[in-house]
Amino acid sequence: MKYALIGCGRIAPHHLTAAKNNGFDTVAVCDCDAEHIDILFDTGIFDADEISRVHRYSDWKEMLDAEKPELVSIALPSGLHAAAAVDVISRGINCIIEKPMAMSLKDADEIIRLTEKTGVTVGVCHQNRFNTAVQEMRAALEAGRFGKISNGAVTVRWHRGKEYYLQDNWRGKWASDGGTLMNQCIHGFDLLRWMCGDEIDSVFGMTNNAFHPYIEAEDIGTAVVRFKNGAVATLEGTVNVNGTDMEEHLTLIGEHGSVKLGGTCANAIEHWSFDDDPDDNKDGFHEKVANVYGNGHTSLFGDVAAAVKEGRAPYVDVHAGRRALELVLAVYKSSYEGVPVKLPLSDTASVDFSDTVWGK
Repeated sequence: MKYALIGCGRIAPHHLTAAKNNGFDTVAVCDCDAEHIDILFDTGIFDADEISRVHRYSDWKEMLDAEKPELVSIALPSGLHAAAAVDVISRGINCIIEKPMAMSLKDADEIIRLTEKTGVTVGVCHQNRFNTAVQEMRAALEAGRFGKISNGAVTVRWHRGKEYYLQDNWRGKWASDGGTLMNQCIHGFDLLRWMCGDEIDSVFGMTNNAFHPYIEAEDIGTAVVRFKNGAVATLEGTVNVNGTDMEEHLTLIGEHGSVKLGGTCANAIEHWSFDDDPDDNKDGFHEKVANVYGNGHTSLFGDVAAAVKEGRAPYVDVHAGRRALELVLAVYKSSYEGVPVKLPLSDTASVDFSDTVWGK
């Protein structure tokens, strides 16, 4: 499959590695900063001969028109995801959009509209759905082993210091990034919504910026979510952990079973119990990961490629991407207004909250 990459920053090595692992023919990469491309190629993913065959661009429209790839992945700063996706999809090219798929529901809906109009395959990069531990939880859920869901929870407790935010001027800003909920915690939000039934009735959230006065958005956020099926869930996300990433937990409790996933990115099973098979004990399972990005990119890229060939929707499609975005924006909106908000939301964007004054 003829593949090209737009954006060569922090997450780009995972995209390029996933493309290589799936046997894609990487024909081009694009970044407005040539140094980013040099740094990406210095990671050792490609050898010198492979690098020599990859064309370099600073303008993604020029790249798309010249190379005509079959599949493009978008790994730009968050605020540019939607614009690039619209340009890719409008040209009838399949694509994978790094999370969040957009910074506004209006832009997310436009991506969905274009996807349906053109018939191309579009996936959103919520790669933790492919974690082995997550797949085990999902399989038990789909088999009905939990019974009725009582409650769920996600906690993302990581570290992001000043050096992280100052390495790129788009980080931590309402228009281009959002805060910890939009950037770091949206993966956990996606998993929780997926497991608890997708359809949400209301969200009551609170956010704050406690230790990062040099960014605009939040560094801590919490919320209570009521799903339309009666389940209740809690969310907690922070980048205020001292020193290093601590954990990402995902818990699901039902009338006949309960599971708690842990590790740094929901890559381990800490509790596993079901009435239908008391001897089925997966406690202690731990998938080795190098960092909080996990191992799921290769599987996600492979699934999108298979979806293109099979004419089906990818495992993580544009609707899933919109639901994760909507939940983050609902927490923002609730915290901003000081009241619970009802879903579904429409025409809500991260910039709607740009006049937030922390500590007031």
